Amino acid sequence: MSSELLDALTILEREKGISRDVLIEAIEAALVSAYRRNFNQAQNVRIDLNLQSGSMRVFARKEVVDQVFDPRLEISLEDARQITPNYSVEDIVEMEVTPKDFGRIAAQTAKQVVTQRVREAERGIIYSEFIDREEDIMTGIVQRLDSKFIYVSLGKIEALLPVNEQMPNERYKPHDRIKVFITKVEKTTKGPQIFVSRTHPGLLKRLFEIEVPEIYDGTVEIKSVAREAGDRSKISVHSDNTEVDPVGSCVGPKGARVQAVVNELKGEKIDIVKWSADPVVFVANSLSPSKVLDVMVNENEKATTVVVPDYQLSLAIGKRGQNARLAAKLTGWKIDIKSETDAREIGIYPREETIRLFDDQVDNDFDYEEELD
Repeated sequence: MSSELLDALTILEREKGISRDVLIEAIEAALVSAYRRNFNQAQNVRIDLNLQSGSMRVFARKEVVDQVFDPRLEISLEDARQITPNYSVEDIVEMEVTPKDFGRIAAQTAKQVVTQRVREAERGIIYSEFIDREEDIMTGIVQRLDSKFIYVSLGKIEALLPVNEQMPNERYKPHDRIKVFITKVEKTTKGPQIFVSRTHPGLLKRLFEIEVPEIYDGTVEIKSVAREAGDRSKISVHSDNTEVDPVGSCVGPKGARVQAVVNELKGEKIDIVKWSADPVVFVANSLSPSKVLDVMVNENEKATTVVVPDYQLSLAIGKRGQNARLAAKLTGWKIDIKSETDAREIGIYPREETIRLFDDQVDNDFDYEEELD
């Protein structure tokens, strides 16, 4: 081993953060294997590296025994005492067996070990960096596409965007810059593997954290998210500070904050509603932009029956049931929507205990299209 290699180990320790002692230990183990493989030896050997001179020697280690059965691993007490009179049974005798041309093999082996350890260390650094970014958002560049994945460069590594995590209203081309949500980081034999998404509800949440300072600093909290990626989403927001309007904070001046999120999601419609611990109020808010007359709650089944004006029925249900479906996901409650006429016919509306909490309900919600108009 040359002194240049030792200098290289010092540089690697400084620049890559790989301990020189770890590298030397790995090199010694690899040299033992190389010695056995290249010189057809099976004995127990030890490699001695001189860190000052860069020299290397191979020592065979043999156990002192009364009767020798395997001369590659054992030495008789008589022969051992010819080397040093102090040896006794079960002692270990070391004898130098360094081959003349072992230097070339040693240099090649050391280079391979260092290269492998550097690669492993770099993979470990990348894994450590990205495992802490699970459920976070990053900006990447589309590199290439195939039938299963879009490969997105995140700088040090390519992430995989599966087909089922791609937004149906988007078309991706190489060199496109996109924001992605990191869903999973796996450690594999080939290095870290990162999976990302454009459809995950977490992407919507992180985008609002970026655009809305009140969410980032914790003044406003996103309580729940319901998303049908590429089409429509709902988020519920809340603030413990009575002087802060959580919906208005997310909307921003002239809808600028929510519009920035909409633009990133290529026109996905977003309803922002006010969260409430009262399921009556929360379910009513969640059906925005429709007006709600009454909400009847079945706590045991976690189900609600909602009464809306006749002319609002289709709006409350939404296209292909989307509005009601998203509201149910957002609140965690089953929602059965009935028109005012049907509710009167079956005798569930009006109720004596009906609480008119919904007259100003639409004012608590936000439809960005109306705001921008």
